[in-house]
Amino acid sequence: MKILFDQGTPAPLRYSLPNHEVATAFERGWASLKNGDLLNMAEAEGFDAIVTTDQNMRYQQNLPARRLAIVVLMTTNWPRIQRSIEKVIAAINGVRAGEYCEVEVAAHGQ
Repeated sequence: MKILFDQGTPAPLRYSLPNHEVATAFERGWASLKNGDLLNMAEAEGFDAIVTTDQNMRYQQNLPARRLAIVVLMTTNWPRIQRSIEKVIAAINGVRAGEYCEVEVAAHGQ
Protein backbone atom coordinates (compact mmCIF):
# COMPACT_ATOMS: atom_id res chain seq x y z
CA MET A 1 0.00 0.00 0.00
CA LYS A 2 1.25 3.49 -0.82
CA ILE A 3 0.73 5.66 2.28
CA LEU A 4 1.10 9.39 2.85
CA PHE A 5 1.72 10.86 6.31
CA ASP A 6 0.47 14.40 6.81
CA GLN A 7 2.36 17.01 8.83
CA GLY A 8 1.15 15.89 12.28
CA THR A 9 1.85 12.19 11.84
CA PRO A 10 5.06 11.15 13.64
CA ALA A 11 7.54 10.08 10.94
CA PRO A 12 9.01 7.20 13.04
CA LEU A 13 5.71 5.36 12.50
CA ARG A 14 6.97 4.51 9.02
CA TYR A 15 9.44 2.00 10.51
CA SER A 16 6.51 -0.01 11.85
CA LEU A 17 5.09 -0.32 8.32
CA PRO A 18 7.87 -2.15 6.42
CA ASN A 19 5.46 -3.76 3.94
CA HIS A 20 4.19 -0.39 2.74
CA GLU A 21 5.62 2.46 0.71
CA VAL A 22 5.49 5.49 3.02
CA ALA A 23 6.12 9.14 2.18
CA THR A 24 5.49 12.30 4.18
CA ALA A 25 3.84 15.48 2.99
CA PHE A 26 7.06 17.28 3.88
CA GLU A 27 9.19 14.95 1.73
CA ARG A 28 6.83 15.47 -1.20
CA GLY A 29 6.95 19.27 -0.85
CA TRP A 30 3.28 19.34 0.17
CA ALA A 31 3.73 20.60 3.74
CA SER A 32 1.88 23.85 3.09
CA LEU A 33 -1.11 22.31 1.31
CA LYS A 34 -4.52 22.52 2.98
CA ASN A 35 -6.49 19.30 3.51
CA GLY A 36 -8.52 19.34 0.29
CA ASP A 37 -5.49 20.10 -1.86
CA LEU A 38 -3.40 17.53 0.02
CA LEU A 39 -6.02 14.83 -0.53
CA ASN A 40 -6.28 15.77 -4.23
CA MET A 41 -2.50 15.57 -4.70
CA ALA A 42 -2.30 12.27 -2.81
CA GLU A 43 -5.00 10.74 -5.00
CA ALA A 44 -3.43 12.12 -8.18
CA GLU A 45 -0.08 10.59 -7.18
CA GLY A 46 -1.60 7.16 -6.57
CA PHE A 47 -1.54 7.02 -2.79
CA ASP A 48 -3.91 4.44 -1.30
CA ALA A 49 -4.17 5.96 2.16
CA ILE A 50 -3.31 9.01 4.22
CA VAL A 51 -2.45 8.84 7.91
CA THR A 52 -3.28 12.07 9.69
CA THR A 53 -3.78 13.49 13.15
CA ASP A 54 -6.30 16.07 11.92
CA GLN A 55 -9.47 15.10 13.76
CA ASN A 56 -11.47 17.77 11.92
CA MET A 57 -10.85 16.35 8.46
CA ARG A 58 -14.10 14.38 8.45
CA TYR A 59 -16.06 17.61 8.93
CA GLN A 60 -14.08 19.65 6.40
CA GLN A 61 -14.01 17.28 3.43
CA ASN A 62 -16.45 15.23 1.36
CA LEU A 63 -14.81 11.96 2.35
CA PRO A 64 -17.29 9.52 0.74
CA ALA A 65 -16.29 10.93 -2.66
CA ARG A 66 -12.63 10.00 -2.07
CA ARG A 67 -10.77 6.98 -3.41
CA LEU A 68 -8.20 7.45 -0.68
CA ALA A 69 -8.53 5.69 2.68
CA ILE A 70 -8.09 8.01 5.66
CA VAL A 71 -6.70 6.86 9.01
CA VAL A 72 -6.85 9.41 11.83
CA LEU A 73 -4.60 9.00 14.84
CA MET A 74 -6.21 10.69 17.84
CA THR A 75 -2.90 12.16 19.03
CA THR A 76 0.41 13.40 17.65
CA ASN A 77 2.24 12.05 20.71
CA TRP A 78 4.73 9.45 19.48
CA PRO A 79 5.18 7.62 22.84
CA ARG A 80 1.39 7.20 23.10
CA ILE A 81 1.20 5.96 19.51
CA GLN A 82 4.04 3.51 20.22
CA ARG A 83 2.08 2.03 23.13
CA SER A 84 -0.79 1.35 20.70
CA ILE A 85 1.34 0.42 17.70
CA GLU A 86 -0.36 -2.93 17.05
CA LYS A 87 -3.77 -1.22 16.97
CA VAL A 88 -2.43 1.49 14.63
CA ILE A 89 -0.85 -1.06 12.27
CA ALA A 90 -4.04 -3.15 12.23
CA ALA A 91 -6.10 -0.07 11.33
CA ILE A 92 -3.74 0.91 8.51
CA ASN A 93 -3.58 -2.65 7.17
CA GLY A 94 -7.35 -3.07 7.36
CA VAL A 95 -8.56 0.17 5.83
CA ARG A 96 -9.83 0.13 2.25
CA ALA A 97 -10.23 2.77 -0.45
CA GLY A 98 -12.76 5.41 0.49
CA GLU A 99 -12.93 4.37 4.16
CA TYR A 100 -12.42 6.62 7.17
CA CYS A 101 -11.00 5.17 10.39
CA GLU A 102 -10.19 6.83 13.71
CA VAL A 103 -7.63 5.08 15.94
CA GLU A 104 -7.75 5.67 19.68
CA VAL A 105 -4.34 5.36 21.27
CA ALA A 106 -3.27 4.54 24.81
CA ALA A 107 -3.44 7.36 27.31
CA HIS A 108 -0.38 8.24 29.36
CA GLY A 109 0.82 5.27 31.38
CA GLN A 110 -1.47 2.68 29.77
